[in-house]
Amino acid sequence: MKKVLRLGLPKGSLQESTLKLFKKAGYNVSVDARSYYPVFDDIEIQALLIRAQEMARYVDDGVLDAGLTGKDWILEQGADVHEVAELNYAKGGLRPVKWVVAVPNDSKIKSIKDLKGKRIATELVCFTKKYLKSQGVKADVDFSWGATEVKPPYLADAIVELTETGSSLRANNLRVIETILVSSTRFIVNKKSWKDRWKRQKMENIVLLLKGALSAEEKVGLKMNVPEKSMKRVMTLLSAMHSPTISKLSDKGWYALEVVIDEKTVRDIIPKLKAVGASGIIEYPLNKVIP
Repeated sequence: MKKVLRLGLPKGSLQESTLKLFKKAGYNVSVDARSYYPVFDDIEIQALLIRAQEMARYVDDGVLDAGLTGKDWILEQGADVHEVAELNYAKGGLRPVKWVVAVPNDSKIKSIKDLKGKRIATELVCFTKKYLKSQGVKADVDFSWGATEVKPPYLADAIVELTETGSSLRANNLRVIETILVSSTRFIVNKKSWKDRWKRQKMENIVLLLKGALSAEEKVGLKMNVPEKSMKRVMTLLSAMHSPTISKLSDKGWYALEVVIDEKTVRDIIPKLKAVGASGIIEYPLNKVIP
């Protein structure tokens, strides 16, 4: 009997970034525009595209062995699943997302307490109700089917909305009064599936590669040639990094040096390396960094 892992991939805002991450992790995934069944080049993975909002429930029920969804939707669904890993990526970049309470710029509402008796629109209904209850605030929380930012002030007094940068809120003349939840993508598994030795090993391997691909997103490799007389100064510049790999070149007194560093530091460090004697400097992208 062929062993198969049933894996849920998030459809919607996380879809493109998730497929890109899997590709970088080494999986080629084909997705037909009209199909909900992506095809992996690994015959042991059977995938299904499903909205992140529903993912945790289907993993909890055992319809799926594993899936990727936000911590926010796990809490919203009240799902009893095992979280194997936190994967810090979202639609727009490598950072968590926030659920915020926002009101019109000219609203008299200044704090959570001011929401007493008000109407709030959101997709995150259950969590918002629990949060308000924890703050001792009674308010009407309505489910929003979308375009939540346009609801205030006529259809709602406030909204609880997902944001990465806050640009959409500002464009709709809204201001944030409080962040109620910070969420990131999680790799979740069904607890029964986690006890299956083969499935657990399969899922752990996938997570290892996904985390390696994510680690590589913000790093690059650097290669360079360094004369012996410049080695001390070059090493001083790289002192905050992991120890580089150093090997002798055929030319006497020269060394080849290779190191993995944060991409954001490259533009500052390359001119400095050149200035202290390094040459033949090559920067290259990375697919995976496995600790």
